[in-house]
Amino acid sequence: MATQFLRRFFAPRSLVVIGASPRPESIGGVVLNNVLEAGFPGPVWAVNPRGYDSVHGVACYRRESELPEVPELAIVCSPLKSVPTVLTRLSAFGVRAALVLSGGVSTDEGAGVETLRQRLQRAALASGMRIMGPECLGIAVPSTRLNATYAGQPIADGNVAYLGQSGMLGNAMIDWAAGRDVGFSHLVTLGDSVDVQLADVIDYLNQSTRCRSLLLHLESIRNARHFMTAIREASRNRLVLAIKSGRTAEATLDALPPTPGIAQRDEVVDAALARAGVVRVEDSDELFDALETLSRFKPPRSDRLAIVSNGVGPALLAIDKLIEGGGQLAVLSDETARGLVSASLDRSRPGQNPVDLGGSARPADFIAALELVTRDPGVDAVLMLHAPTRLAPARETAEALVEAVSRFRHRVLVSWMGLKEALAGRSVCNRAGVPSYISPEKAVRAFLHLARYRRVQRLLQETPPSLPLAAGTDARERCHALIDEALARDRDHLTHQETGEVLAAYGISSAPSLYAADLEAVEHATARLCGPWAVKAVHSGNCLPFRDQRESSLPASSLIQDIEQPGAVVDAVVRLGERVARENPGSSLYSYCLQTMQRGKQSLQLCAGITRDAEFGPVIVFGVGGYKVDVMADRQIALPPLNLRLAKELVERTHAGDLIREHAGDPELALDQVCRMLVKLSQMIADLPRLRGLEINPLLLNADGITAVDYALDLGPVTVQAIMPYPEELAETVMLAGLSIEIRPIRGEDAPLITHFHTFLSEQSIRYRYFHHKAVLSPRELAQLSQINYDRQMAFIAVTRRDDREEMLGVVRVWNDADNIRTEFSIIVRDDFHGIGLGRLLMEKIIRYSRQAGTLAMTGTILADNLPMRHLLVGLGFVLKSNIEEGVIEATLELNAPRSDWQRHRLEAAMD
Repeated sequence: MATQFLRRFFAPRSLVVIGASPRPESIGGVVLNNVLEAGFPGPVWAVNPRGYDSVHGVACYRRESELPEVPELAIVCSPLKSVPTVLTRLSAFGVRAALVLSGGVSTDEGAGVETLRQRLQRAALASGMRIMGPECLGIAVPSTRLNATYAGQPIADGNVAYLGQSGMLGNAMIDWAAGRDVGFSHLVTLGDSVDVQLADVIDYLNQSTRCRSLLLHLESIRNARHFMTAIREASRNRLVLAIKSGRTAEATLDALPPTPGIAQRDEVVDAALARAGVVRVEDSDELFDALETLSRFKPPRSDRLAIVSNGVGPALLAIDKLIEGGGQLAVLSDETARGLVSASLDRSRPGQNPVDLGGSARPADFIAALELVTRDPGVDAVLMLHAPTRLAPARETAEALVEAVSRFRHRVLVSWMGLKEALAGRSVCNRAGVPSYISPEKAVRAFLHLARYRRVQRLLQETPPSLPLAAGTDARERCHALIDEALARDRDHLTHQETGEVLAAYGISSAPSLYAADLEAVEHATARLCGPWAVKAVHSGNCLPFRDQRESSLPASSLIQDIEQPGAVVDAVVRLGERVARENPGSSLYSYCLQTMQRGKQSLQLCAGITRDAEFGPVIVFGVGGYKVDVMADRQIALPPLNLRLAKELVERTHAGDLIREHAGDPELALDQVCRMLVKLSQMIADLPRLRGLEINPLLLNADGITAVDYALDLGPVTVQAIMPYPEELAETVMLAGLSIEIRPIRGEDAPLITHFHTFLSEQSIRYRYFHHKAVLSPRELAQLSQINYDRQMAFIAVTRRDDREEMLGVVRVWNDADNIRTEFSIIVRDDFHGIGLGRLLMEKIIRYSRQAGTLAMTGTILADNLPMRHLLVGLGFVLKSNIEEGVIEATLELNAPRSDWQRHRLEAAMD
């Protein structure tokens, strides 16, 4: 697979420290000492122009070219300004991986001058060498005895990977982890990331079986599509937790513009991480609390928490935190209540949650109450709160709990309040693997992490189609024509009338509107529409979405409503023309829009639309609309693509969703209409990549359905979505051996098809595909096979209908590397469909797809005795090469020629 170039960073066979120094305070000296103390097993050299014979007992050379052989990894600790020259020399010597720890000098050298960052990037592109850094802490892989960092203490081995962008925070993370007895499978900080990106390393870690959990510290995300593809893949197979700095504009290092229509850009990051299945935390302490909880517990079915405490005060603190965080206080069943009352266990409010055992409770009382409450079907988890007393010392209570915990049906979290005596209780629980917390609030926060993890994993599994409610071809072409015409006229927006046409093309109804260019046309329009009327002056100043409603140029300055008499419409138009000329002197007046007032019918005013974020691209917004839109601050966001489930999840996060449920005549129908409209906006994003923003406000919802009253749409450069949608357009139907067979990309919900398909495979077919016998596929394997990232992978399945159900006949897959240089294929066809040409059909489909995607080469490995596959591949143009030691055939097909030296270097490295 494709990130093998990173092997030189994480598992080098030899390394050199450039700038190694005998001075203990120098970075080069610290790094070399750490490499030696970790016991790196391969050759280690040092380079320093001062001409030392050795540094810390390691042979030292003046220049890289004097080294006895080419090292696999160069660790550069030279002054930052000299690094480009050092990299050029390393490249000439044949080094292909450089870890640059140098820092301390700004990489921004002013306009008109090539920055140091640009010089480093140019060195990487010219040579094909991969560069990590500069200004990073380095890399540590304790299991292979690699510590290429300037960390101040040893790094313990474990199964948690830490990936960050700040060297100093990485140092602190090592110390935090040591205090929690957490070890690392990998520890990486990327610093300024001039070449190797965050997503590249995530891709590499995705292939590591030692990495069970991934902790991320994020500062900036430069390639959202690459990042989202990598992180979504990671979240499918392991727990991913993230801290993201930059919640406020003042704490953001990148000078990114604000996202129109969204108060804080950080909301976009929240939406992206949630859609990627990542749990976001606020601080480093919370990071390890979440790691402890989520690595030990499976997420509950819901978020109903029961509390057992030896005092009502701590329980009330916990309840406040629970409700504020969106959790639920579980309602105990009658059976549980009777059991608590009969055992005289509940003192304050017998039979109700929280269960107050009182200050006289003994360890046995805690266990008895937990036995009852954890059996309650209406409870998802139980929080035990313990304040130390003479009758229930922390250690004795903890020992009783540990002995009994295996009998409890639901998960139990424990808060040992206090410090001196509570330490003993926490120590007993920690040794037994029972999560314990220092306060009720922290324990509840840990439970809410479980609930949040369940929610984000559910979002991750959704696979929306790219053509869910497709507009007709003619309608889409009309939309593109409108955009082309506007751009040809140097307009960065559509007019009100043109925007209405776009909405109509996607089945979004708008209020009946007539457009008039002069007073005479206004009079004619008035006669054709029923009153009372509203009239709006449409000019270039009010055709841009998400204008700040608090600015002086209020929308009301271009709008007059509740006009009762036809003659008053003309007067209103005259006044509006004067206002526009006075308040927007540079604006082009396009027309006057006349509408019948849209009031009554118990209408709810909503706001929906599309905006574009500088990092994550298109974003869908929804919330309360009308003049309250900014006062209510109700806009919630979601990354496209959406399906109906994802749209419903977005609506349910808003006050608008609450209003619909409370006041709509048929709430379920109303919610369905809103969700379908949001999915149509999602489709618009896929179809119209030059659409920058769209605001529909107000969007009226009533018994007649949804009606867009006012709207604005602007244009920008072509953009891509951070999450690639399901590629519905790649599906096709063919006739083969008298059967109608659909060949389409696989979907997440196809897992049952794969299971049924597997029952039709012989042992030989399974061996040819997996290289060993695999009787059944585990749930995790099924998820990996059916839930794929279309940006990085593709799987075409052949299906037909039999007895009114779909059956899978075969599947072909490719896995692309992160640079789209090489892709690996696999294929398998049901035994009862061998010999009809289905395998060739699937291979030709995947080859066409990979060529069109720009991939350079396709490779695959087959068993030497798989003669039918060998014959097929030769017929398709593959070059076959025998690997006698492994007993396999390596097949390669050139798809596209490299278009640059950079691609040529990458291809050579991938095929190495």
